[in-house]
Amino acid sequence: MRVVLSAYDSRGGVEPLVGLAVRLRELGAEVLVCAPPDEEFAQRLAGVGVEMVPTGASVRDLVSGKTPPSPGGVPRRAAELVAAFHANVSTVAEGCDVLLATGLVPAVAGVKSVSEKLGIPYVYASYQPVSLPSPHHPPIPRPGRPLAPGVTDNRALWEQDARDAQDVFGEAVNGHRVSVGLPPVDDIRDHVFTERPWLASDPVLAPWREPAELDVLQTGAWVLPDERPLPADLLAFLDAGAPPVYVGFGSVPVRDPRDVARAAVEAVRAQGRRVLLSRGWGELAPADAADDCFVLGESNHQALFRRVAAVVHHGGAGTTTTATWAGAPQVIVAQGGDQPYFAERIAALGIGAAHDGPTPGFASLSAALKTALAPKTAERAAAVAAGFRTDGAETAARLLLDLAAGRSANPA
Repeated sequence: MRVVLSAYDSRGGVEPLVGLAVRLRELGAEVLVCAPPDEEFAQRLAGVGVEMVPTGASVRDLVSGKTPPSPGGVPRRAAELVAAFHANVSTVAEGCDVLLATGLVPAVAGVKSVSEKLGIPYVYASYQPVSLPSPHHPPIPRPGRPLAPGVTDNRALWEQDARDAQDVFGEAVNGHRVSVGLPPVDDIRDHVFTERPWLASDPVLAPWREPAELDVLQTGAWVLPDERPLPADLLAFLDAGAPPVYVGFGSVPVRDPRDVARAAVEAVRAQGRRVLLSRGWGELAPADAADDCFVLGESNHQALFRRVAAVVHHGGAGTTTTATWAGAPQVIVAQGGDQPYFAERIAALGIGAAHDGPTPGFASLSAALKTALAPKTAERAAAVAAGFRTDGAETAARLLLDLAAGRSANPA
């Protein structure tokens, strides 16, 4: 069996494919991943022996502003993504038995077109339920398309979301489809999602609620034990005192990173804790060189989060999943996208606090940290972690191979 996985996403969106690829290979499949050309993605996949085909522009450069704005804006970049993923997946899909895509709609649309042209089974996967249409939650607003004010009917909001997706991506996706000999589609969102998308999230942390129009298959989160050791200097810091508080915002480019870092460090110190400050893509840096603050770069979050008192982060699906699995209390400072959903979930589960607003100040972060550092929060976080499903990647791998072998219905 030969499987091609694809994602145009940040680190948290590529990491689950690492777990899925490893499980597929353990079951005897040949696996290849198409992902953004950022070095950390290639290194992570190479570290587990999985081949990666760099596809599309650097996500880090786009997020950090190093890539200048496109003259054509979102439609132009959408067209470039469709073409890049169609071209690269087409090149490597000869003899492929099944395709799986996740990430931004234009990239997924390019993969979907390959599946149609070559007659290969196709699966769309999401890492959070709120990106999938449901009467139980509203859609995530698309760029430049805020949700209609005063509308509380989720079905109506999802109907508008389909129209918004068509307006934003329709010209790029349909233009490419016609250029490769495929007919245009009038509902791009549902076309790429299919009638049976997969949901790769833990059913306690991020459950799919029934009844719903979509026949969603929830596999569990795609996680893989990370055996990479923590650096010696980080281990020395951890061993030198009580568990510190981790502060990091991953791929999110926070405004005024020095001010954010100062407020975060001061708030953690006020709780009598040491600080682990992750630079991330926002390049956070401390205001002083005190020995109670350790600055780190790329690290094994699975191992690290099991050594901390709490994790302060942006609330992306990847970091939230890892912190929940590790049993670490959390403070989520949501910026947008799926992050407000995960902030609500960790608060509802009693495993952390949703920060009040997107900008962490000393007072607001101190209040959230008091909740996260309370003994009852740690107890609840440990209890939720004990029930965390770790078989999601293996479940998805077996389902993919059954699909490839014709033992299950094609969800596309």
